[in-house]
Amino acid sequence: MPALGPRSRAVVVWLGLALALLLPVLAAAESPLLAWRRPVYIVAGFAGIVGLALLLVQPLLARSALPGLSRGRARLLHRWLGAALVAAVAVHVAGLWITSPPDVVDALLFASPTPFSLWGVIAMWAVLAAGLMALRRRRSRRWRQVHRGLAAVIVATTAAHALLIEGTMEPLTKAGLCALALLATAAAIATRQVRRRG
Repeated sequence: MPALGPRSRAVVVWLGLALALLLPVLAAAESPLLAWRRPVYIVAGFAGIVGLALLLVQPLLARSALPGLSRGRARLLHRWLGAALVAAVAVHVAGLWITSPPDVVDALLFASPTPFSLWGVIAMWAVLAAGLMALRRRRSRRWRQVHRGLAAVIVATTAAHALLIEGTMEPLTKAGLCALALLATAAAIATRQVRRRG
């Protein structure tokens, strides 16, 4: 079987990424549980799904792994999608607050009886910390190390949060998206470590 050319490889990568991002969203949109949810709760839930999807794209942009994007353009898009991730988390939490303030308060105080809340709150604070760090113009080596550490925490805790929830997301596509986000993040961190040693 002949090897794929650069253009064909790029098409395969972009199609694969589109499927990985869209399938969980489309599967969630077909969930019968949506019939019993208020619109604000649905918006909050899908904001969470979008945030999870962004966690797959961010490490790919950070290591310039998407074909057709220059390093400069990938970094710029990484910053914009980082802002979008913060916004998605804000919508997710605000929507949950509107629907059930006591549950959000319990989660923020780490007093919630549901284990997924703990991971969600840790992920939220890590996202906010990374977002605040991104506002710094001077980015030292130490800054990058902390940023990568926060990224690892964000992806790991978000995956735990999502996987423990039995809700509108379809289990297989959710697990696949979480696994891909974890692998992409681990690859980005490992690549950076290799470059530093090389």
